[in-house]
Amino acid sequence: MPTSISERLRVRATQEGFSGIRIASANVAPAQAERLRGFLGQNYHGDMAWLATTAERRAAPKTLWPEAQSAIVFAMNYGQGLDAFERLGRKSQGVISVYALNRDYHDVVKGKLKKIATWFASVTKAEVKVFVDTAPLMEKPLAHAAGLGWQGKHTNLVSRELGSWFFIGTILTDQVLPVDEPEVDHCGTCHACLDICPTKAFPAPYQLDARRCISYLTIEHKGHIDREFRKAMGNRIYGCDDCLAVCPWNKFASEASEAKLRAREDLVSPGLDDLAQLDDAAFRKLFVGSPVKRLGRDRFVRNVLIAIGNSGNPDFIRVAEQLLSDPSPLVRAMSVWALVQLMPHEEFRHVRDMHVLTESDPAVKAEWSSP
Repeated sequence: MPTSISERLRVRATQEGFSGIRIASANVAPAQAERLRGFLGQNYHGDMAWLATTAERRAAPKTLWPEAQSAIVFAMNYGQGLDAFERLGRKSQGVISVYALNRDYHDVVKGKLKKIATWFASVTKAEVKVFVDTAPLMEKPLAHAAGLGWQGKHTNLVSRELGSWFFIGTILTDQVLPVDEPEVDHCGTCHACLDICPTKAFPAPYQLDARRCISYLTIEHKGHIDREFRKAMGNRIYGCDDCLAVCPWNKFASEASEAKLRAREDLVSPGLDDLAQLDDAAFRKLFVGSPVKRLGRDRFVRNVLIAIGNSGNPDFIRVAEQLLSDPSPLVRAMSVWALVQLMPHEEFRHVRDMHVLTESDPAVKAEWSSP
């Protein structure tokens, strides 16, 4: 029978389906705060203004919660056993990032952490706070310090036991707990994740320019996506897994054991034409409980239309043409772009002549004049 609180924590974590658990001091090395300042100073965060406004609180857990003494960091597998690159070859079907193929991980992981935190607080009488990627807490550096993994050259967490396909969550507590040894960097000379990036979003190893990242562009970016990146997006309609999928440490990755994180069959390779025709109600129904729902229908269809333009499939001309009158300028603009890619030039000019005079949005007008 486990006797120490740390051992009992590990047993509880396993019972809740977590793949790993490590403990760190609630102090983050100053180098992590310096790295964040450098990231913000280069404007690599793009539209994510909240990263700048919360930068001081992110410097260390004690800045966020002065009473914090220990960070208990958990890992949960979400691997699906899918061939990430094979899906990219199905040009008429959309690719949703592996982590988003079922329920929103914030809800799943946080629900399990709350159960463990409640038990821990009742046993130790300690104060606890639970975090899953939504508060100003630098969870990846904490996971690194706890020995759960290391931040690879792509800035994501990598583990020798789990590969890259896992979520992390944290319980902060004012209880002093024995800490685990920090992990060391095992990337070595490998730079596969840097080389494979379709948009060259890594200025240097361990640096990410989010403004060029397909995950950022398809999820965080609220406006029109620059022409520079559209071809490189291919059929990725929500996120991008390339830098994770190519990592050689994934030979140790496992598939998700939590049913709510296993891929829904209808989201693995959905048809682009069906997705483009979703109205707001149908979009919400399809993605109920999914992280994709937070994107909103207009931005999602924006992404789908870029994939349609990259498909090379003339059968999609009809659905793109129907969206020329969509209420959303984001959708109208990308429907124009998709038609430019799919239609013969003379046919496109005929469509343009019918629509351009009634268009009021400057960004959409710019798409009409781009050819």
